[in-house]
Amino acid sequence: MPNDPIAKPWERITSLLESEDADGLRSLLDELGPADTALAISRIGHDAQSKLLTLIDPTDAADVITEIPEAQAVDLLHHLDANNAALIVDELDSEVRADVLSDLSKGEAEAILEQMPAPLAEDARHLMTYAADSAGGVMITEYVAFRQDQLIRDALDDLQQNQEKYSDFDVQYLYVTDDDGVLVGVMPIRSLLFAPRGRAVRDVMIASPIAVPSDATLDDMRDFFKEHGYVGAPVVDAEGRMVGVLRRAAVQKAIADQGQRGFLRFSGIVGGEEFRSMPLWSRSGRRLSWLSINIVLNIIAASVIAMYTDTLEAVIALAIFLPMISDMSGCSGNQAVAVSMRELSLGLVRANEVARVFMKEIGVGVINGLVLGLLLGGVAWVWKGNPWLGIVVGGALAANTIVAVTLGGALPLLLKKLKLDPALVSGPMLTTVTDMCGFFFALSFATAAMSQLA
Repeated sequence: MPNDPIAKPWERITSLLESEDADGLRSLLDELGPADTALAISRIGHDAQSKLLTLIDPTDAADVITEIPEAQAVDLLHHLDANNAALIVDELDSEVRADVLSDLSKGEAEAILEQMPAPLAEDARHLMTYAADSAGGVMITEYVAFRQDQLIRDALDDLQQNQEKYSDFDVQYLYVTDDDGVLVGVMPIRSLLFAPRGRAVRDVMIASPIAVPSDATLDDMRDFFKEHGYVGAPVVDAEGRMVGVLRRAAVQKAIADQGQRGFLRFSGIVGGEEFRSMPLWSRSGRRLSWLSINIVLNIIAASVIAMYTDTLEAVIALAIFLPMISDMSGCSGNQAVAVSMRELSLGLVRANEVARVFMKEIGVGVINGLVLGLLLGGVAWVWKGNPWLGIVVGGALAANTIVAVTLGGALPLLLKKLKLDPALVSGPMLTTVTDMCGFFFALSFATAAMSQLA
């Protein structure tokens, strides 16, 4: 089916680009969902991507940028000249605009900002000062606000006169401020529509609304929307001035994006998302930056074995069990890491509760360590017929499991408290420690029992 846009949409896009059929491209992109759009764009070259974004209307191009992954959007803008990129960035929602500009190089972002209308550029520069995972970095600045001393008729006239502008806003509530921009109330649209036109806005607003600080973290935002069933909430700065609106859906997306980035970093993809449409050297560098560090971590673990070369040569059977001891302990530790990461994400444990988590995990570590130690020690005893080998192997696994479980439970909290990313550091650090400790326990126990093992 050559005309089926879902089968191979990139081929249809290429054909439409060759004929410069802007209307056909718009229709095709309207039919495709976000996933198919991202797939199609990734299959055409950079020249074709640039032609696509410049051939269609900037509003439609902005829809494309919004639908595809942020890293892919940044890559597309990177290959456009500043003027064409600015036309598209103008049409983006404020938080998307700030995000993509922040991910471009400083020079590229500034070149685009210089081509944008001054108010939009100023707003973007202001949003770019906020941390990406703060309320200021997630909020939108498109909202409707009135002063508390305005009359209802003035507010209604403003809505009528700016209906085209406000139609693009995600308006759920109207906000009320004083002359200094400090948030003093919120007004449902229904209250505005049915209030007497001669009354002041302050008379129908809901006073002292709940607001989110602009420096609130993702954890704070998640807790806020868990406690309050709002679809959105006003964001205020340190002086109480309203600076934007935080949407529940945007917070959920930010949390999901953070988890995806954490998974990529945990997997060794440093520098954010990677796509196979990116340049070869860029992709290679993102992976090598972590793999190079991992070499050092493995050398540290291997150095423990080097300290006990004589013992390992005398009791060669230990070489069979060393990988088992480190791997099984690592699995136990990763289970504890997963539980702590999950509880942190759900707000069931806080970063300062390291001691509590440590004590909770000790019991599990002791029980599981003894059971696993007895099992593996029994295998070693039966295999070689030497109970002392079973004691060394089983004891090493039991001790290492206790270390791995307690460390695995506490490590994410410690890293969170130090403002480091638990998803990035917990796994590699735990693996290195369990390897070193496992080798140390097994070889030092074997050295102590050498007369019984030789």
